[in-house]
Amino acid sequence: MPLTVAIQMDPIEAVKVMADSTFALALEAQARGHTLYYYGPKQLTFRDGIVTAVVRPLSVRPVAGDHFTLGEPVRYDLSEADVVLLRQDPPFDMGYITTTHLLERIHPKTLVVNDPREVRNAPEKLFVTTFKDVMPPTLITSDPVEIRSFRAEHQDIILKPLYGNGGAGVFRLKPDDENLGSLLEMFTTFYREPIMVQRYLPEVRQGDKRIILIDGEFAGALNRVPAAGEARSNMHVGGRPEPVEATARDLEICTIIGPELKARGLIFTGIDVIGGYLTEINVTSPTGIQEIKRFGGPDGASLIWDAIERRRKG
Repeated sequence: MPLTVAIQMDPIEAVKVMADSTFALALEAQARGHTLYYYGPKQLTFRDGIVTAVVRPLSVRPVAGDHFTLGEPVRYDLSEADVVLLRQDPPFDMGYITTTHLLERIHPKTLVVNDPREVRNAPEKLFVTTFKDVMPPTLITSDPVEIRSFRAEHQDIILKPLYGNGGAGVFRLKPDDENLGSLLEMFTTFYREPIMVQRYLPEVRQGDKRIILIDGEFAGALNRVPAAGEARSNMHVGGRPEPVEATARDLEICTIIGPELKARGLIFTGIDVIGGYLTEINVTSPTGIQEIKRFGGPDGASLIWDAIERRRKG
């Protein structure tokens, strides 16, 4: 049965046709005969108990520079949609959190993917602490004494903003680096939240795996290799994607976390694994399905829509 699908996302003009996971989901939905509407988070409104958005009918095609057509804008009651794809990129700030509260008002009558309550309850760097047996040594604090103690123990460390994304603001401090004091001053100046500190994993030089789980099941993997002179592997900052096979350890991690992801209604997640350790769980706007398919892996967009359609029928 055709579905009505509203996609909440960042500006569609900036989409990279051959890389963007949201675009792949839109193409697959269109191929299945579903009706698409597009809107941005600033078009979302709550009034008198009704959640609406100014949406525009959307059609898509895999042609760079000519990849979409939008119809005329109209205010639309989102509870009338069958599915809302919550696909805007982080940062996971109060604006994002407000979005989850508003969309929670229509879910699950309208299936929001991922479940907005669980997106709110699963910040990507905090959610990983649920599975402490598979994560590297990790500290979350604002206390400089604790950070210095952690560094004294582990020597080579990574500092990250707790709610950052795309590798922004991530620093590696080698044992002889004298910049810890300055970095702590910078973090406390620009961020109100605690800092995440992890032991540096030298295996990142061989790659940071992005593993996709769909409804809690393994659905492909991609390796991201840092550029020369770079500690971050994110493709936003020059990481090189390459095909990779899942190891027994990768699949073990998926088996450990998968049931929890499914129970929380997190249909589409992307986890980061370095050297056999789970470092992040991405639930807001995971990426990687186009690259995985291009390297001969599963068609993630098709599997995600299979999972969504099963939930709608259920």
